[in-house]
Amino acid sequence: MAVPVNAPANPVRPVLTRHFVRLKLRVTGNNFRGQSWRVALYLVGSLVGLWFAVGAFFGLAAPGLAGEDRYALLVAAFAGGLTVLGWLLLPLVFFGVDETLDPARFALLPLSRRALVTGLFAAALVSVPTVVMLLALSGLVVTAGIFGGWSAAAVATIGVILGLLLCVAAARAVTSAFATMLRSRRVRDLAAVLLAVAAALLGPLQIFGLAAILDADWDRLAGVATVIGWTPFGAPWTAGIDVAQGRVWAAPLKLLITAVTIVALLLWWSRSLESAMVGAANSGSARARPEPTGGVVTQLFPRAAGWLRRDRFGALVAREARYWWRDARRRANLITIAVVGLFVPVMVNLGGQGFTIDSEQGFTSAGGSSPVLVSLSMLFVGLLAAVTLANQFGFDGSAYAANVVAGVPGRVELRARMVAFSLYVLPMLAVVAVVIALVLGEPAWIGFMMGTLLATYGAGLAVNSFVSVLGGYALPETSNPFAMNSGAGMVKGLLTLVAMLATAAIAVPVGVAAALLGDAWLWLGPPLGAAYGVGAALLGAYLAGDVLDRRLPELLATVTPRR
Repeated sequence: MAVPVNAPANPVRPVLTRHFVRLKLRVTGNNFRGQSWRVALYLVGSLVGLWFAVGAFFGLAAPGLAGEDRYALLVAAFAGGLTVLGWLLLPLVFFGVDETLDPARFALLPLSRRALVTGLFAAALVSVPTVVMLLALSGLVVTAGIFGGWSAAAVATIGVILGLLLCVAAARAVTSAFATMLRSRRVRDLAAVLLAVAAALLGPLQIFGLAAILDADWDRLAGVATVIGWTPFGAPWTAGIDVAQGRVWAAPLKLLITAVTIVALLLWWSRSLESAMVGAANSGSARARPEPTGGVVTQLFPRAAGWLRRDRFGALVAREARYWWRDARRRANLITIAVVGLFVPVMVNLGGQGFTIDSEQGFTSAGGSSPVLVSLSMLFVGLLAAVTLANQFGFDGSAYAANVVAGVPGRVELRARMVAFSLYVLPMLAVVAVVIALVLGEPAWIGFMMGTLLATYGAGLAVNSFVSVLGGYALPETSNPFAMNSGAGMVKGLLTLVAMLATAAIAVPVGVAAALLGDAWLWLGPPLGAAYGVGAALLGAYLAGDVLDRRLPELLATVTPRR
């Protein structure tokens, strides 16, 4: 049918900022549709965040409530600076956690750069972390209002709002600029190492932090806080305190510094947005690979699994061994086991008992460790290593359908996964036992430490076989090894807690034997621990395998990501 010449064309409606906000809310709601358990866990997580926000609120309001004017600027500068630094650095590790804010999803849409930046920026503000942060940092408004009245409180309110915009803009700009680089395998592995080291250093940092507080020079810290207050890290948070303390002229300058920084970050984001939307660039020239030797089947078996028979069980072990080395998520867990497995026992045996803090002499030795304490620390390392398998089928996702179609028996499946995982973990546990024994100066303890590790690790394999079959969950399809779907973080935490408690309960006989046998455990530990661990793992695979055979369709549906 002919169209009249004078007929008006359909007007193209401009894309407004509110459209991005509505899209963010709608996608979030769709992720929760039909997932009542996920909604409940999301609410629990929000309540936990609210609890922390209330605690931080009173902590930042403490100088005003206590009437300590000298600490107001110090608290505002350091707390605000750490907040900005956290928002600046953490997205480099957790890039891709919020899938709705990934610029790559808008690559094919006819959107202007300005509309895309403002829309994504507004959508990023609609989240639980921003609400928690706004509530927590409102304590600065209370402090400024108590010391300076309504005018200081008003300036502090503007500063908190600008500080929130600064944090979100910094996070968005940095993740967009490094989007291409973060898709590199080497950089993701480096991020995994940094995260694992940061988690393992929490204990040492607490000790050094306590020692620093005891010997702190508050006058010098006040000078440092003044300098930070004139940087973007502290300018928005200290503006209200300056008004309260009579430096009214400094407030507009600091707010101007914050506003200029926000504009600069948004401009940087807009210029780097195109590269983030394009995706990964070529990581370099292709390396020449040597010609394969041997048969085709032999090439499918990695070197660590070259001793296996070329049958169904061997093929399953070889496949899992390759996945544990090549999958970014799995490698991140292996790195965490290696780093935390070394740092935690050292802190338990040296930091918890071997050192004390003296206000005059600093760190002083308080004596050596004991076999019982070492056994308890080895129990933790063993169950930590095994808890990685609590969602082992979630790593496969929809690819697990191949095993379902092939009709792989559950017992064979679980035993193969245990063997493949142990190819990497058992050498790590041996290194942990040797290093800890040498650090403690007790090389004769290597045997019973290894026995405790093997017993706990085997019990953990049995427990986590059941947990992975009954409580598996889907992981998002993203290049970030730390990304989680909405609400899945709470599920992961609960499953980890359940698995660790159950493993510790099953491994109790090992701890009791270490305490009762005394010196005899030094030479009885290795054989008894190995026998206990192997027996527990085989029994767990036998029992959980029957459950897996009955739940194959349900498990596949659970671990398959929703699109």
